Amino acid sequence: MQRTQSPVLSRLARLNPTTVFLAALVLVLVGLFAPGVAGGVVLLALAAGLVWLMTVTWPVQSPATRVLRLLMLTLLIAIALAKLL
Repeated sequence: MQRTQSPVLSRLARLNPTTVFLAALVLVLVGLFAPGVAGGVVLLALAAGLVWLMTVTWPVQSPATRVLRLLMLTLLIAIALAKLL
């Protein structure tokens, strides 16, 4: 069964990987250094985007990559929740 690629994924695939990395790094740093709830919300928004991306790309990931991504996502969510509390 062949699935058609969504327009969002097509657009993401055309982005410069360095730009995407730097944008994600900026979001993480803003989330970590923003005080309290604001930082937690930024990190949770980033985590939500990563969850969506992981669900879409899950079938093409190797098991080692899946484990690493789940660990990093868990760490990100834990930090975000700690900032919210």
